[in-house]
Amino acid sequence: MFACLRKTVLECERLGFHSVWIDDHLMYGQTPILECWSTLAALSSVTNDIRLGTMVTSVAFRNPTILAKAAATVDAISNGRLELGLGAGVQKEEHEAYGYTFPAASARITRLEEAVEIIKAMWTQEKTSYKGKYYSVKGAICEPKPLQKPRPPITIGGSGEKITLKVTARHADRADFGYLPTIELYKNKLAVLENQCNAIGRSFAEIEKSCWPAGQIILGDSKHDLEVKINNLKPEDVGRKEYEKYTFAGTPESFLDSLHPYQKLGVTHFMLSFAELPETSSLEVLAKQIGRESG
Repeated sequence: MFACLRKTVLECERLGFHSVWIDDHLMYGQTPILECWSTLAALSSVTNDIRLGTMVTSVAFRNPTILAKAAATVDAISNGRLELGLGAGVQKEEHEAYGYTFPAASARITRLEEAVEIIKAMWTQEKTSYKGKYYSVKGAICEPKPLQKPRPPITIGGSGEKITLKVTARHADRADFGYLPTIELYKNKLAVLENQCNAIGRSFAEIEKSCWPAGQIILGDSKHDLEVKINNLKPEDVGRKEYEKYTFAGTPESFLDSLHPYQKLGVTHFMLSFAELPETSSLEVLAKQIGRESG
């Protein structure tokens, strides 16, 4: 299983992609899944340039002091290539199956904010002490510190307008709302985040914007190539129209064109989920098209 993932990540690195991101799930139904942080450590040792991230780590799974230490270790192993994505946790069954509490959203998001504050302190202070509602730390030392200065970038995942985006406004280096099916919904989330930034006196421009332009992506060099891929990948019990609601299926040129409206909104990072993985032909045709347009 890891050999397949390693091969895919190395191909992404060869093709020049900015980063790869690993889900942090302990179980996903009956689907086999590798533990996130040990996987990132292993990938750190076999890659050289591509950045490595979590999309996103549930703060419930690890005490924030341990998470800060693990993340600092991966940043050191990778020579400063870690991207830390954090979230409040969304799958109740998974949390409870592994013995973690899954309180109401407001409590989970408060727990997320405390965790972010502790992790930042652990990465930048000689000793960290903290007393919150959910976490308490007394004189904790995190050495060695991460290689990235002042610290690795933190992406906060979530789109809840009442609480989550307040935490994003206060603490995130990058905002990720997850997949939103229309650009109008994305604009609305940006407007809420900007209002939250204004309320606390933080510049909205300080926060990088991330976007999922599609639920999943299939790219082909020709109409025939595309049809073959769709027919192979689409579940038999899902209609074509329903499938294409969440799947971008087209040429690499048309896909890049679809990103332009988001770029005009200030989006700098696009999260791409390719339906064919671990087969990488869609990544290859996209990388070739990007090379043509930039060359």
